[in-house]
Amino acid sequence: MVSNTILELIHQYGYLIFYLAFTLGPFGIPIPNEITILTGATLSHIGVINPWMTYLCVLSGLLTAFTLSYFAGKFFGQKLKNKFLENRHLQRAEQILTKRGHTAMYIGMFIPVVRYIIPMLIGLSGTSYRRFALISYSSALGWTLLFFSAGTFFGNHILSKWFNT
Repeated sequence: MVSNTILELIHQYGYLIFYLAFTLGPFGIPIPNEITILTGATLSHIGVINPWMTYLCVLSGLLTAFTLSYFAGKFFGQKLKNKFLENRHLQRAEQILTKRGHTAMYIGMFIPVVRYIIPMLIGLSGTSYRRFALISYSSALGWTLLFFSAGTFFGNHILSKWFNT
């Protein structure tokens, strides 16, 4: 069961496990953010772990991942862009960001996998850090509040449906 695995990881590494799961998400850690945050919120709600520490670690991990991805796009973006110049998905994403701007940036942060690619594209596009931070950090706050609240109120039901427990 997922909650037992998370409890074992918390026992070994503390709340740092939530921070690392969200920070390293875009770099290949195969733990879906939605499951991690729902499980953390559910365990917090039933009193097994501290809700404030859990939420703070989740949010700060996500903000760190967004920031690292943005700066990767800003500093290494041209090399990446040249490498993927013919990639139609990247071209389409750039068109959407150009056309829809802030709305596409905000909504994109709610889509799995896309939430980690968009900050890189934003950095690549030359958008200022201030604008990036305003939009992506507010969407991170909205996303984490939405999923943490869902996990708090409906977590047992959601996780039992996903994992047939």
